[in-house]
Amino acid sequence: MSVKGKSTPAGPPVDRRKEPDRRKDIERLEKDVEELRHLAGDEDADADLERLRQQVSDLRREFYTHLGAWQRAQIARHQQRPYTLDFIGLLFTDFIELHGDRGYADDKAIVAGLAKFHGRPVAVIGHQKGRDTKQRLVRNFGQPKPEGYRKALRVMQLAAKFGRPILTFIDTPGAYPGIDAEERGQGEAIARNLREMARLPVPVIVTVTGEGGSGGALAVAIGDRVNILENSFYSVISPEGCASIIWRDSTKAETAAEAMKITAKDLKELGIVDEIVPEPEGGAHTDHDAAARFLEEVLDRQLVALTQQPIRELLGLRYEKFRRMGQFFDLGK
Repeated sequence: MSVKGKSTPAGPPVDRRKEPDRRKDIERLEKDVEELRHLAGDEDADADLERLRQQVSDLRREFYTHLGAWQRAQIARHQQRPYTLDFIGLLFTDFIELHGDRGYADDKAIVAGLAKFHGRPVAVIGHQKGRDTKQRLVRNFGQPKPEGYRKALRVMQLAAKFGRPILTFIDTPGAYPGIDAEERGQGEAIARNLREMARLPVPVIVTVTGEGGSGGALAVAIGDRVNILENSFYSVISPEGCASIIWRDSTKAETAAEAMKITAKDLKELGIVDEIVPEPEGGAHTDHDAAARFLEEVLDRQLVALTQQPIRELLGLRYEKFRRMGQFFDLGK
């Protein structure tokens, strides 16, 4: 049995060896812009400042337009990229975080709670990484354990009980692979979430905001609409993990990333995601407010459309959506 994917058209050839030089050009020009800013008010300086700003903008746009899959993966992992709590602060009001799975513990790698989006009551669930070492340890580097997925499911079922749409934000390297997580039923927790999310009688909108790693992402990513930020990626395994398995060499991660078709554009063409959300110039990490504004428009439009659909129709379309992912055929005996 094999999986048949769609081919993607080849883009213009890009010399990856020149990328460090382009970065240096951008950094040099940004430094010049900063120096000229102190001379504001001088007519010649203002003209030079505007010219350099345009050069920086053109270079940055050209650089980010032709990034490969591996380079986009690095942007998706940028430590200043907006996380779930950042989007909650920028997009939602009256957020009340709910803790614990009512069985073992509160997993801080998953943030879950109730809020309002444009005045409409919703449930919000998402992975949360940390920006420094202390936060990353507390959040377990955004890798949930079984109690995290059970907490997420508890909040989703609570939302379904009261008719609240559910918005999830995906940004994780994957589920935590430790012995303690396996002992407490990591696989069962993920499988249960997949089943229960498929039949939640409320609209579910999923957004991949950074890394979408394997079942750790999919466990909170079964939805009526699946969005992905422009520089995010979504895959069954990390490029490093794929390279280690296929070539026994994790340094071939760049080759693996290209072969796996993990970028937003590839995923849209393969029918894995429904919509690509644009990011501000230079990536979401450069301007959280702008990234939130781009996402806000998409979420509002989709939420309005989904809430107008009858529940039976909503569930049927959700089921068919995921059944269509992947085309299988028998190679013969």
